[in-house]
Amino acid sequence: MTDGQRLCALEEIRSLKARYCRYIDTKQWAALRELFATGARVEGFGSAPDGSDADAFVAGVAHRLRDAVSVHHCHMPEIVFAGPDSARGIWAMADHLEWPEPLALAEAPGACGFAGYGHYEEEYRRQADGWKLQFMRLTRLRVDPLPAGGARASRTLRAASPGWLEALR
Repeated sequence: MTDGQRLCALEEIRSLKARYCRYIDTKQWAALRELFATGARVEGFGSAPDGSDADAFVAGVAHRLRDAVSVHHCHMPEIVFAGPDSARGIWAMADHLEWPEPLALAEAPGACGFAGYGHYEEEYRRQADGWKLQFMRLTRLRVDPLPAGGARASRTLRAASPGWLEALR
């Protein structure tokens, strides 16, 4: 890869990850599914068992977060290319997941949600329609439960505009 090709690929992978976070938080499940390569696998998520494919992962996330307010932030990527069409990355992450009522969450039993911190470990593959997620593993360093009766997310804020950027693509 030339330096210019590498910089373009880096920016495309960063945009892929940004869309991943936005699509989850705005509950755009079909768009989320399109971010994954054929044969993609995931590990470390409460919404799907280790080894799940993209369809099972997206269905699990859609079900788990149906009534939740979620905020996902990923930053400080380290991306290394294995070739012109494959790369690996690690992203620092923070997420905030909040449900209207306490749940039996593995991450925070009896809580209304949690704030979590950790890393995404990912593999990417370039396909004819751009860079896609081939493998994704979530690792956690810390999880802080959100107790029932604590500060709650407002559910009356301005909604996202799902097609804001897609109309220009």
